[in-house]
Amino acid sequence: MAEDLTKGRPFPVILKFSIPVIGGNLFQLFYTLADTIIVGQTIGENALAAVGATTVFVYFILCFIQGLTNGFSIILAQSIGARDHGGARKNIAASIYISLACTIVITAVTCALTPFIIDIMEVPEEIRKDASVYLFVVLAGTGATILYNLVSNILRALGDSRLPLAYLVFSSLLNVVLDIVFIVPFGMGVGGAALATVLSQLIAGILSLISGIKRYDVLRLQKEDWRGAFEKIGANLRLGFLMGFQMSVMCIGQLVMQASVNSLGTEAIAGYTAATKVDQLSVLVNNAFITAIAAYVAQNYGAGEKERIRKGIWASLAITEITDFIMIAIILIIEPFIVPMFVSDASPLVFDYAWDFFKITLPFYPMLGLLCVYRTSVQSMGNSIPPFAACIVELVARCSASIILGGIIGYAGIVLSSPLAWIGADLIVIPSYAYMMRRKLHQENDR
Repeated sequence: MAEDLTKGRPFPVILKFSIPVIGGNLFQLFYTLADTIIVGQTIGENALAAVGATTVFVYFILCFIQGLTNGFSIILAQSIGARDHGGARKNIAASIYISLACTIVITAVTCALTPFIIDIMEVPEEIRKDASVYLFVVLAGTGATILYNLVSNILRALGDSRLPLAYLVFSSLLNVVLDIVFIVPFGMGVGGAALATVLSQLIAGILSLISGIKRYDVLRLQKEDWRGAFEKIGANLRLGFLMGFQMSVMCIGQLVMQASVNSLGTEAIAGYTAATKVDQLSVLVNNAFITAIAAYVAQNYGAGEKERIRKGIWASLAITEITDFIMIAIILIIEPFIVPMFVSDASPLVFDYAWDFFKITLPFYPMLGLLCVYRTSVQSMGNSIPPFAACIVELVARCSASIILGGIIGYAGIVLSSPLAWIGADLIVIPSYAYMMRRKLHQENDR
């Protein structure tokens, strides 16, 4: 095992594990930023709007995939923490079976429904063709996304957060090269940007898998592991699909937000797209801490180290909140340069829409940090009900605020729906964590 998260002081252990994951997530952001910047600068504002108008649906699928594979990794990490390496191999095989089935179903269904998705997203007519091409190509590459996320989460469950980063750095640089080649000399437009992203992620997944098999015995599956996997499929399906569904539910609210923004016109879409691309910095960094916390809590839960979990959560809170405040400062500093980074000749309205997004969202980043830490800790200890309830609250808050507040105060009301969703979810997961830890402490005292 690359890293035993049940030993050592929690703060440095979590921080050491998180840094490579943050690096990997930043390079994932680099993927999408490269697409957006190159599209905006070489093709124009309408092409940028076409990519932005469909990005949330792509993110919706990505959320399900990340949730699904995160669920697999939690079960795997619990097996690793309990030193059950035979069970770990069977869990890996089970996760592969499920992932193959999901690849077939998701790819077939979403590609077939691409025209319908464009309709329900209320994409403006002038960018509908480009949006359809971009969305179809990305959805056709769903298998590459599943492969990379599955392998990465397996490696992280083993305690290795460095190997996925190494190959993601390479593939991110390749993505930029392919973007330029496909768009400029080949003239493939937004479809070329989508194809570059899919190919780069596929390469990252394949290389990570090959290196992981060479490095870790637990990944060298035998016939008995594949046969024994069927006894593990049920548990992996339950947690994987529940976490995938929860993350998808959160994205449904963002789909409603995007549809509301789409109805305001091309300038609103372009400004919102530029702002949300940079806002992904916060999301991806917090997701890195989610990955670290999930691995840390799951391994220690499997090892029965309850007090160590408590100390790790306090360490995670300190790391997460400090990082959120740093990101707020960075975004405020670079804000004037964000829109020009994506569109060279943007109208003043695009700048206004981008700034309105930041001035409403940034003050609430600490609320997002709290949500990430507590929801993940509760889920990694085997309690999926409060996180699910929190996701429903997020969905209701985002949809209702986007529609009601958006109708009353316009764009500002749409943007405000995310902070309201974070606060509502915090009110569920924080008391749930406190109750769980208090109950576990009483159980230990009664022994």
